[in-house]
Amino acid sequence: MSEPFAYADGDVRCLGELRRPRGAGNGRAILVVHEADGIGGNVRRRCAMLAELGYVAAAADLHGDGRVLGDDEIGPAMARFRADPALLRRRVCAAFDALVSATGFAPTAVAAIGYCFGGLAVLELARANTPLAAVASFHGLLTTAAPATPAAIRARVLACTGALDPLVPPADIAAFQAEMMAAEADWHLAVYGRALHSFTNEAVDGLGDPRMAYDARADRASWATLLGFLDDSFA
Repeated sequence: MSEPFAYADGDVRCLGELRRPRGAGNGRAILVVHEADGIGGNVRRRCAMLAELGYVAAAADLHGDGRVLGDDEIGPAMARFRADPALLRRRVCAAFDALVSATGFAPTAVAAIGYCFGGLAVLELARANTPLAAVASFHGLLTTAAPATPAAIRARVLACTGALDPLVPPADIAAFQAEMMAAEADWHLAVYGRALHSFTNEAVDGLGDPRMAYDARADRASWATLLGFLDDSFA
């Protein structure tokens, strides 16, 4: 069962969800960041899976008050965050700081993963020179208006993307690689040849958006890659 995960970014009240392992746990925590609309089934499923593995898992709230945005709200919200990387970094850093406070773990015992918009958010968390162990982006946008500077990224970085994702074209993948190289980051890229956007979300086919589709094989493969990546990052 989850419990409230309340914190603030300035005057914005954020209400996420925290899930603890049943047993003693492994002494590590994972921040899980939601898709564009807000905390939903995919993020809750990932938190449950991570808790079963012994992690404290927290679903961040980037919109405030735990809101799930309507269709007409998503576009303006995404445009605002994309245009203001400092805002997005501050908002996701507030969630990270709250998770460190709630668990009492060292920042280096914490990682962050994100899906779609959340994937972009955790990359911005790494670009903000945050001292966490690792970040992993799943079908998130890879480029930013404020690229990382040399030696600014302390976290290990994993990006999992679909080769057929129209929201992350090959030029963006190349720009991400160049940014990570210039930043001297410890970065890793996994590209799934048949995958579209949102390939980890079991419910996305119901949206009827041709840019997006669930891909069970890419979902399983990227999750297995994540688990190995986390083991190495916390070693």
